[in-house]
Amino acid sequence: MCGIFGIVTKETQNLGPILIGAGERLSYRGYDTVGAATLPQEGKIDLRKDAGKVQQVAEKYNFKEMSGDRAILQLRWATFGAPSQINSQPHLDSDGDLVGAHNGNVVNNLELMAEFKAEGMVVRSENDGESCVHAVERYYDQGHDMVEAIRMATKDLEGDYSFVIGKVGDDRLYAIKKGSGLVAGVTEDMVCIGSDLPSILPITRRILRLYDGEIITFWAGGYEITSVEDGSTIERLPEISEETMEIAQKGGYPHFMLKEIHEQSHVAGELLHLLDNSPDVDPFIEKLKNARDIYVIACGTSYHAGLLGSVYFNKFTGRAAIPVLAPQFAAQYGNSVGAEDVGIFISQSGETKDVLNAIEIARERGMGVLGLVNVVGSTLMLVSDVHLPLVCGFEISVPATKTYLNQVLALLYVALRWGEHDTKALNKIPELIDLVIEKSEEQMAPVVEKVKDWDDLYSLGYGLTYPVALEGALKFKEITYAHCEGILSTEFKHGPLSAVYEGYPVIFTAGPDDIPLIVSGINEVSCRGGHVIAIGLEDSRLEGNASQTLVIPNLDLPENLQAAALALLSAIPLQLLSYHCSLAKGFDPDFPRNLSKTLTVD
Repeated sequence: MCGIFGIVTKETQNLGPILIGAGERLSYRGYDTVGAATLPQEGKIDLRKDAGKVQQVAEKYNFKEMSGDRAILQLRWATFGAPSQINSQPHLDSDGDLVGAHNGNVVNNLELMAEFKAEGMVVRSENDGESCVHAVERYYDQGHDMVEAIRMATKDLEGDYSFVIGKVGDDRLYAIKKGSGLVAGVTEDMVCIGSDLPSILPITRRILRLYDGEIITFWAGGYEITSVEDGSTIERLPEISEETMEIAQKGGYPHFMLKEIHEQSHVAGELLHLLDNSPDVDPFIEKLKNARDIYVIACGTSYHAGLLGSVYFNKFTGRAAIPVLAPQFAAQYGNSVGAEDVGIFISQSGETKDVLNAIEIARERGMGVLGLVNVVGSTLMLVSDVHLPLVCGFEISVPATKTYLNQVLALLYVALRWGEHDTKALNKIPELIDLVIEKSEEQMAPVVEKVKDWDDLYSLGYGLTYPVALEGALKFKEITYAHCEGILSTEFKHGPLSAVYEGYPVIFTAGPDDIPLIVSGINEVSCRGGHVIAIGLEDSRLEGNASQTLVIPNLDLPENLQAAALALLSAIPLQLLSYHCSLAKGFDPDFPRNLSKTLTVD
């Protein structure tokens, strides 16, 4: 996730150390480029930026000497345009007298860039942060004042974002919130804005909360809030924040994992916005349509997402996609694939060594490479014929949550669009994610109490929920250190059933079409004294046969999407169950022992 910071002070001063400090405090959000700009009352904007880390870029371009009475800083997590100096933010307008930076995604960026060029504007990058600046420039040059130009620009900018912008010869900065984080800090002789509290707290604890659809105009010691909808003034006073830096970084959540679970609805919405407007979806699908054989290649959590995606492809397109663990790709298929085949390679980081090794084999055989990746500018992105970004922002907690969900959602979207099914119903998914989180938390405590003391258990699923059962088992292994094995439910009777004894916990995740089969499996366990936890839609058959249930609210979706959406959403109770069991065992779910976020070794 990008991070922005803007400040206005009463007198011209050395702002470099303040900007560097704000950048360091925003760096936990994840980023690949850094930039800063100071604005004079007269003369040229001082803009310094590049790819790299805060200290590296600050030292290279001597941020410490930057002075003025207004300044903007940005840390960018790449979505539009690879990490580079030209794509770094802040960005200038055509004449170089406006400068701005954003946090979020402007999903119609490509269309806007074409419009700006056609209108004679100077477009210097591929980055959607520049679209925010040009959108304001468009209306400012027509004679509107800055606030009105920003209000009108929001009608052109599709997606979720916040941005800050300023002009040479002005004594103030302007910022707008629309779906991405933005808060302000106020003192007698300074006002600043930032993407989150950590960027501001060391400067002041007098915090002004901003809400979607609001523009803040701020100057030294003062501010005005304007409604985007009708241009009216909104009265609001600052409040004193008592939050610590650690809690503020976690958004008030006790752990990054829980924060990222709750971010899933937001990033799912961001992804759907992007896919609806992406020029890369059709070429991605065209490669799949023309392939002889399709392979889905990944590791760990990403493999589970790919396995579920392969079921979606079969269900909605009638085409087979062969899921394979990346290290096994060469042994199983290395000598049989060729130029007629295509692989979908999935990696959160884009640097997973096992996945890159498989790509090397694929390239040697002339195979097509499609990428599904969260990190723009990563190796996977660069070597892909076509890639789709996951737009999850930085995921700090080692156990993947929001990146898994967006991988699954991207594959579901591709399957639906390829099969010429309507994708509009997917727009309900973000709302359903929040509903499932809320409902799961309400039901969680008694289930945790039954499971937390066990160091051995099973997670079972069937059909669409089999990959979900594998992912749930992995989460338990990662953060509770319990041995939880994921198995196809119908395979349980072929050996593992012998492990069951009185009280032994077995989790069943049930799709709506598979409940009779799941109930049969439940009874094989319960009649031997096992303790069964069932996850699924509200159903008397599940509730009547299982020891405990985690009920997923009924889904207001078309019938053909019910089972597919249930599979996507049913990972959430498993994420939360493993999280709470980890806490009950006294472990830190964010940083489990022996694991790292990105595996770059064989």
